[in-house]
Parts: sequence; C-alpha cells; structure tokens
Amino acid sequence: MVSRPIWRGHLRLALVSCPIALHSVVRGGSGLHFHLINPKTGHRVRMITQDAETDEEVTRSDLVKGYEFEKDRYVLLDDEDFEQARIDSSSTLTIGKFVDAASIDPIFFDTSYYVAPDGDSGSDVFVVLRDAIRKAGAAALSRVVIARRERAVAIIPSGKGLVCHTLNEPNDLWDAGPLYADIAGVKPEADMVALATQLIQRQNGKFQLDDTTDRYEAKLREVIEAKLKGEGIEPEDTSEPDRTNVVDLMAALKASLGEDKPSAPPKKRARKRA
Repeated sequence: MVSRPIWRGHLRLALVSCPIALHSVVRGGSGLHFHLINPKTGHRVRMITQDAETDEEVTRSDLVKGYEFEKDRYVLLDDEDFEQARIDSSSTLTIGKFVDAASIDPIFFDTSYYVAPDGDSGSDVFVVLRDAIRKAGAAALSRVVIARRERAVAIIPSGKGLVCHTLNEPNDLWDAGPLYADIAGVKPEADMVALATQLIQRQNGKFQLDDTTDRYEAKLREVIEAKLKGEGIEPEDTSEPDRTNVVDLMAALKASLGEDKPSAPPKKRARKRA
C-alpha cells in the first residue's frame, strides 16, 4: 500500500526540473495505543473542545486559526489568507547547493519524507538527479513549505529513491556546551583508546532491521496478555551499575577483551588534562 502524498510540487536543479511528491516515511498506527479510562466506571474519557470564556462546547470542524496581536485579541485567518502567503518553496524544491552528506550533524535531522516521481513525465530526470547526487556523495540543500512553515531540507539518495530530511534550526536546539564543560580538558590515555577501539572492532557488524525492534513494547504485550489471564510475569533484572563504584578502566577494558579476569576495583586512576 502506498501512502498519500503530503506535498506535491517540483524538484529543480538549475534549469532541470521534474514533478515530485513527498510521502511520510513513518507509518502511523503501529505499536500499542492506550486510552484514558475513568477507573471508577471503566469508561473512556471524552476530550471536548470548548470556548475558553463561555465554556460552550464547539465542533473542531467549525474552528479557524487566529493570531494573537494583542492580549486576548486575535486576527482570524482562513484558507485564502494562507494561500496569499505562498512563496516559491510552497511548490518547488529548488536545490541551492550541495554539501558533503557527512558534514551535517545528525542532531539537525528532524522529520524524513520519501521523495518520489509524481507521474511518469519526470521519471527520467528523477533517476538522473538521484544517481548524480549519489555519485557525488552529496546532500542537496533546499527549502520547502510544509504545514505552513518553510523548512530547510537535505535531500539524500536512499535505495531506489531520495529522502528529504527537514533540518532543525540552531535556535531549535539546546546548547550542548554546558553538558560537556567538565570534560573539555580531559585527555584520554592512548593505550585505553586502543583497547576500546579493539572492543569496538570485535563487536562490529551490519545494521539489521531487527536492530530497531521495540523490546519494551514486546514485554508490555506480555504483561497485558498475562493480566488478561489474571496472571503476572517476572520482571527482568534492570538494575543499573553502582554510580559510586570506582572502576579500573584499564582492567575493565582488558576483561571485556578477554585478556584478564575482572578484578576488585583499585584506586581511581587520575584523569589527564590537556
């Protein structure tokens, strides 16, 4: 089954363009869903939309969007108003430049959309652009208006098609600096890094689809099934390591590689600072 397009327009590079459509990558409806229940009656709780001043219940389909220009004063906007605000990126993904795909920090990636040809007329152009971008190892940067907001996007080849990733703006993200301030001057010992690298290489593998399986949901389904039968299940041991325990990192790395057996924690090794 093919998802319905959430956006339709054109992909353009200089004077070359082709009709495309954006489709959601994530399929909704999967996983467990819960309802809010009144425990006294066992009935579902109904959420209602009501006027904030009169408490009168209103129908969502009758509502319009409003912008608060003064305290408790709104200018109302309808579909025609939003249509008047259309800009070029409302209908065209114009590629502005290409960058090394690896140069984009993953924290900037937000929502992903499949980019697919929209009809047969532009299929030849689409595959040419796809293969050229893939050969260059690049990400195409563009902009698109989705949900009445213009978003910067990175378009990257994926399988037989392209994927458009909306990008977070710097102001959307928390500053990570304070989180790492205490380790800014810490310099790791080369021999420990070498051992850690060996450990990584030992556990190196290929990404598999089942690497993304939600194990918590699977366990929760077991709990639900057991509860329906009036039974219970034994919870797994999820205890965390003791935060106060001083670990000999060199000994732990060697033990992980099987070179030595784990030993009792000795005195804490001093951290080197640059």
